[in-house]
Amino acid sequence: MSVKIRLQRHGKKGKPFYWVVAADARSKRDGKYLEKIGTYNPNTNPATVELNLDSAVQWLHNGAQPTDTARAILSYKGALLKHHLDGGVRKGALTQEQADAKLAAWLDEKSGKVDSKKEGLSKAQADAKAKALKAEKKVNEDRIAAAKQADADLIAADSAPAVEENEEVADVAAEAETPAVEEAEAPAAEEAVAEEAPAVEEATEEATEEVADVAAEVSTEEAPAAEEGEEEKEA
Repeated sequence: MSVKIRLQRHGKKGKPFYWVVAADARSKRDGKYLEKIGTYNPNTNPATVELNLDSAVQWLHNGAQPTDTARAILSYKGALLKHHLDGGVRKGALTQEQADAKLAAWLDEKSGKVDSKKEGLSKAQADAKAKALKAEKKVNEDRIAAAKQADADLIAADSAPAVEENEEVADVAAEAETPAVEEAEAPAAEEAVAEEAPAVEEATEEATEEVADVAAEVSTEEAPAAEEGEEEKEA
């Protein structure tokens, strides 16, 4: 009987979840299997792989052939390396302790790489989250500023007609007060002129009388002088 190590699909639509199984090559993909040796979840980053290393290596020793995807999973977990090292131990190329030490060193290095990748992904996710939060905060601030500006514009638009009405009322009041002032000043001026007119007439009459008196005195003084002159001429 030919045995294959392959994936058996589970999970739901859009989110598959696989079992790593050793099954008869003639059975259906999701049919009967001989042994479940691990799981594979591609929905996480990095993908989550659980594998029974000893069972996988034993099936490889028994001649089971992995599919391409199953081979990548076995290589990722070190099953292929252990299978190769066990072959070297059987041939006497190295001892079991040396094989175990090499496998442990490789597993430690692989674990370090995986952890480093996880940290990098976590940092990238944190940076992306912080950037998204900053962008969302900026959008909220812009929205609040726009709302405040809209309120200010609305208040300004509401207050503009009131200012115009006040100016119009002031203009009307000024126009209404101007004729009243002129009317109030005109009678006062006429009354002042009427009060001063008799005084002016009296002053004019007095000045006329004084001028007449002076002229009469002058004519009286000049008359004897004229008569004396005529008498001298006749003599």
